[in-house]
Amino acid sequence: MPNPADKAAHYKQPIKALLSTVFFLTMTSVASASHHTPEVAVTHDATHCANDVQTQSHHPKYQSTRQRAMNCMLTELQPYQQKNMSARQQYFAYKAQAWLNYAIHQDSMNSRSPAGQQAAQAAETILTTLKNGKEQDLNLIQDIPSNSALMRPDLWATLSALKDSGGIESAPREIAFSEVALIWADTNQCERGWRESGIHFRMADRWLEQAREAYVNTHDSQTNVALEELIVSYYKQYETLDASADSCRGQVLTPIR
Repeated sequence: MPNPADKAAHYKQPIKALLSTVFFLTMTSVASASHHTPEVAVTHDATHCANDVQTQSHHPKYQSTRQRAMNCMLTELQPYQQKNMSARQQYFAYKAQAWLNYAIHQDSMNSRSPAGQQAAQAAETILTTLKNGKEQDLNLIQDIPSNSALMRPDLWATLSALKDSGGIESAPREIAFSEVALIWADTNQCERGWRESGIHFRMADRWLEQAREAYVNTHDSQTNVALEELIVSYYKQYETLDASADSCRGQVLTPIR
């Protein structure tokens, strides 16, 4: 299968991109210092966490109200990430965690991009759905948001093939983290160019390699060959959608199976 070059693979990243790496690789619930940023909000069904923040008498003064609310949501996601939960529950809980880390990062950087608010809202929707026991209503197919684009068809092909093949059963965390990292990278490239996207593309690539390895180690050779064939099929489909000119209008991804 062709392997398109990562345009940013060999370039030194600026300090802002390094900060992004710390947020996403650690996947912790600790937020960085922030200032007032009206673009990133936690709304609707995050009311419980928002109310909890208001009643707290002790909290880090360097954290914004939004960051404290989002950290509360991170805590509420933890029970759904445990091994006794279904792979689907774990996958979506980890995906919500990744979205919240993205939103916290955007808030801490005083970003005016709508991406942070969209990430917080995506996480909130997932958390509410998990609380209601309706995770089957959540779609495994993640369309690319309107402020982003399909920049790496090879990585998207691997992600889609793993999902279609039941990969979340063997690597729910890795698939969830790779997915949000990939969207993060695509959005960064759309908004600020390749100098700030490469580090997140490599991050997504590492998570996907771990997911792929976990899948291969838990399946027989015939099943693994089928996965590789599916990756090739997805790549051929996505290759024609590659936004080589960084045209960012989103993308609806159609499953092969």
